[in-house]
Amino acid sequence: MNAKTLFLAVMLLITPLVVSAQGFAGMGASSDGYALPDRDNRFSFPADHGPHPGFRIEWWYVTATLTGDDGETYGVQWTLFRNALRPTRDPADQIWLGHAAVSTPSGHFHAERLARGGSGQAGVTAVPFRAEIDEWSLAGPNLNNVTLTAQGTEFAYDLSLRADRPFVLQGDRGFSQKSALGLASHYYSQPFYAVQGNISLASGDVRVTGQAWLDREWSSQPLTATQTGWDWISLHLDDGNKLMGYRLRDASGDDYVVGTWITPDGTPAPFAPGDLKMSPNTWARIAGRDVPVGWRVVLPKHDLEVSVNAVYPQSWMPTIVPYWEGPVTVSGTHSGRGYLEMTGYE
Repeated sequence: MNAKTLFLAVMLLITPLVVSAQGFAGMGASSDGYALPDRDNRFSFPADHGPHPGFRIEWWYVTATLTGDDGETYGVQWTLFRNALRPTRDPADQIWLGHAAVSTPSGHFHAERLARGGSGQAGVTAVPFRAEIDEWSLAGPNLNNVTLTAQGTEFAYDLSLRADRPFVLQGDRGFSQKSALGLASHYYSQPFYAVQGNISLASGDVRVTGQAWLDREWSSQPLTATQTGWDWISLHLDDGNKLMGYRLRDASGDDYVVGTWITPDGTPAPFAPGDLKMSPNTWARIAGRDVPVGWRVVLPKHDLEVSVNAVYPQSWMPTIVPYWEGPVTVSGTHSGRGYLEMTGYE
């Protein structure tokens, strides 16, 4: 992509997305003309691993919490976003955005890619599964058996992800409500990946093993106009259970907090708004702003009361739309580790 084309792509992407009055990443913008999530929809795999061009926004999102052969903790992120510029199915009306990052003891490293639909630079196919942008890919015979690769100027990784349990439907059988007004997305996860592979850094290569979590989500207007961002956790607990939760922050102070408890066999148990309590208790000055890097998380119906703390507090993503994302530890009534993502801290 030459400089002029890249500039045009950035402008096309930024114009509909970064409008603070419409909520983080423009997700409170109008959905006129786009498809809307349907509570009666039933997922069909593997078809739903592929793109849904009738919807305005969509992503394939992987986070991995890893241990290196040097004994250190590493975090890896890989995300491919699809954003429709207009409510058509024309590939040229799609913008693809890729984010990749590695959190390490020596720093947080990130890279970003942009592509216009129909250019051959980016896209997703369901069978065999392949999601790619430029030289980055998440690909394999199926989405439970994939290789994850990305490269930046300061890092690269090549990881094998294998899962032996079913995909987990979030919310009401995959209909994930984001506010009391009923705005929603279609949302499923694969939280059971076992990971092994290699991270390459300036200091050398590190062999890593650990756990990864995939989130798949698509919608056209998941946030209200007053919702300013979210705080999202995915936790791998040492007893085999898993927890996904998010707090959608509202300018009115009426935050919307929901999530899902996932048993070791993959059975989801979503909880009602307000069942999960997420409150920040440690803040850090990061990239010129105050960001909560420690959280108290309480879920009484599962006797859970834990502290969730950033492993590397400076895990800031200074991308087109900036946000914080990195690995966390879990301590309290339960122990474990996972990932934290926080958006809208401007």
